Amino acid sequence: MEPHGPGSVLFGCELTASTKSYTFQVDEQDDFEHVLALSVVCLTDGAKDECNVVEVVGRNHENQEIAVPVANLKLSCQPLLSLDNFKLQPPVTFRLAAGSGPVHLAGWHQIVHREDASFEEDDDLSEEEEEEEEAELAPIMPAKK
Repeated sequence: MEPHGPGSVLFGCELTASTKSYTFQVDEQDDFEHVLALSVVCLTDGAKDECNVVEVVGRNHENQEIAVPVANLKLSCQPLLSLDNFKLQPPVTFRLAAGSGPVHLAGWHQIVHREDASFEEDDDLSEEEEEEEEAELAPIMPAKK
């Protein structure tokens, strides 16, 4: 495989009390589409029995920074969380918002040549067709008492 060519590359990072954040960046000038698919977030050796909150920090459609918690791990009740290849568009920052870790994040950095990248739409419906489809749904009736 080419060093920066198409394919999937294993991704991993660790958040700790001394390294509370990690930013995943790519060269946006290349001819590739990059997606980070997170598989698992877990506490690793040395973690205390405390709440460890992991946030994903990114930008919304108005280019404003937003932080969204994706995991709250605790050694005694939930030391691991499967994220089922939760897809993120780089650049993205992972931050340990609470706790001292260590928390390990693992997943896949997927690289696709832009010409091959096809965005999977549900069906190529126009906005009008989508509105018509939504209008066909039966209204929800209140429960009878």
